[in-house]
Amino acid sequence: MQKTVRIVIIEDDEILQHAYKQLIEDEPGFYVVNCYNSFEAAEKKLVAEDPSIVLLDIELPGISGVNAIPLVKKMLPKAHVIVLTVYELEDQIFSALANGAAGYLTKDTSSAKIIEAIYDARGGGGPMSKKIASIVIKSFQKNSDSPLSKRETEIMRMVSEGKKRNEIAEELFIELETVKTHIKNIYAKLNVNSRSDALKVLKQHRVI
Repeated sequence: MQKTVRIVIIEDDEILQHAYKQLIEDEPGFYVVNCYNSFEAAEKKLVAEDPSIVLLDIELPGISGVNAIPLVKKMLPKAHVIVLTVYELEDQIFSALANGAAGYLTKDTSSAKIIEAIYDARGGGGPMSKKIASIVIKSFQKNSDSPLSKRETEIMRMVSEGKKRNEIAEELFIELETVKTHIKNIYAKLNVNSRSDALKVLKQHRVI
């Protein structure tokens, strides 16, 4: 008899919760320990429940899935976190992977692929949906002369057009704090302390 694989689902859509639970428990040896609507709801129980797999949504009430990943990994160092989300933004993908996600799947992933991803993650693999893998590959193929990511370049191009941070946030559908963090990281990468100096460096190197 195959050893039981203990799985926790953190997903705020209860219909999806039920669908994932049914899918997983139809697989011999897989057992859903619990389902939660948020990381906060799961936080106090995760260590005792000791799952080896955590299926995690990105858009959660309270602490986001991306920010929850390192918290889960701190509590459960041996657990594999698989992101299962509708979001396909490069920043979120890399943030999730950098924070310790073992895999990143979109919610249109087939049932068979979700089960395959769980086996893959347990075996040390990094399962990704085809579209996510394509985004990751394209990101590594960007201009090697530029120290900035695609999103960082996009933000600085908008800055060069005179757009304010709140306008950039609205246009890119991201939080103002996210824009501020990006700009802070850009300044660090370019070793500058001001908008004008950053733009000067980027224009000199024909990045924007």
